[in-house]
Amino acid sequence: MKLCFLVEEQYRHDGMPLDVVRKLTAWGHRVDVVRPGGSLLRISETVRAGTHDAWVLKTVSGGPGLTLLEAAAAVGLTTVNDVRSIRSVRDKALAAVIARQHGLPVPVTYTAPRAALFADVPGDMFPLVVKPAEGSAGRGVRLVASPEKLDEVDEELAGEGRLIAQPYVSNPGSDLKVYCLAGELHATVRRSPLHPDQPVDERSVPLPAEVASVAAQVGAVFGLDLYGIDVVLGPDGPVIVDINDFPSFRRVPDSVSRVAGAILDLAKAGSTPRAGLVVPAPRRSAATGSDASALMSTAGGTAT
Repeated sequence: MKLCFLVEEQYRHDGMPLDVVRKLTAWGHRVDVVRPGGSLLRISETVRAGTHDAWVLKTVSGGPGLTLLEAAAAVGLTTVNDVRSIRSVRDKALAAVIARQHGLPVPVTYTAPRAALFADVPGDMFPLVVKPAEGSAGRGVRLVASPEKLDEVDEELAGEGRLIAQPYVSNPGSDLKVYCLAGELHATVRRSPLHPDQPVDERSVPLPAEVASVAAQVGAVFGLDLYGIDVVLGPDGPVIVDINDFPSFRRVPDSVSRVAGAILDLAKAGSTPRAGLVVPAPRRSAATGSDASALMSTAGGTAT
């Protein structure tokens, strides 16, 4: 098969996805690597029908790769993940609306252009987790104990664009990372970004049945095939605090071969859209918090 990998500058030396590229090449497939953030591209010729069987993106929020992937989809090429699915989780506010409407367990979330505006959030919602709506890799995640502390965060997050905020979900300093690989689920426990001093190294753990159910539902709702979710086991059960397309798949056994094989299967399946984003959402009350008509929720929390 002929594949094109779009690799953002942040991942140009990263084992995921470059080890996958090497594996696919060793298996006899042609893989072209395009660096959208570091190359001059003749885009009208680079992105055209018939050049590749599928385009794969390892992206960062706001990176130029997503535009190229959308261009590939626009001319009828297969993309991994589906480009609409990537967009739906990269914008955490958009993910909020979709997740909440489908009854996924996500925290109550507010959005504002500046952190100082979160001072109008009811006092009983503090402490708040504040972060960029299009952040990634833990960038800009802040725990704010009280409204009086928002001015400090306002300065720190200046220039990050639209922000989201949600009540902190009590946890022991760790969360679960669930890696979802074309139907296979693998769980690890890791240190929470909000608790950097906790002595928790990422390691594989058994996947609780209730978390497995939530993880599978995320894939169905968002139409994702390769993705990860961060989950906090709160007092009322699992709470999704982030959704990532194409994560690192750390601690997944034989992850490089598994990811490479999944990409081939998805490329062979073609661009048939997943049902998730086109299925009408059930009409139901929000999973947590108060009046859903007044509040927005998102798949964010202790991680970006």
